[in-house]
Amino acid sequence: MARKAQAFGGWGRRLFLWFSPRMLVPIVTCVPLVACGTSSFSIEDAVPDRSIVTGSISQDAPPEIDAVRLSDEATIRNAVSSAIVDEVGPDGIGWANAGTGSRGSIRQVQENRQDGYLCRQFVASRESFDGIHLFRGETCLGPSRIWVMRAFDAVE
Repeated sequence: MARKAQAFGGWGRRLFLWFSPRMLVPIVTCVPLVACGTSSFSIEDAVPDRSIVTGSISQDAPPEIDAVRLSDEATIRNAVSSAIVDEVGPDGIGWANAGTGSRGSIRQVQENRQDGYLCRQFVASRESFDGIHLFRGETCLGPSRIWVMRAFDAVE
């Protein structure tokens, strides 16, 4: 054998055996599939999709609902709506909520009409486990003949 042929040491024959007809079928099948998979790839597709966020918490959390305060508001609203305004004296009317253990008095009840609806403004004290607080409020008789609390704000 010539020296040039001996340098490869039969490498050409092994390469030829690898490209045999039985290996030609998988190669011919896989090459188009690989080409199809990579043909539509672009750098824009590699950017993370920010429109889908799972397991996240919204930044604007709704305010916590104080069930005790809401129950006391309803009790005060009912006391103001059922009171006879002309008979409320300087001591006011007392109220108590057995469900929350809160109690207090309602004073300075004034009645007027706003936008055609009967409204009552008042000042109420609230004694509860977290202390004694003073509130200014307004309740109005709505169009469905139900009293609705329009304002109930703490006086500082």
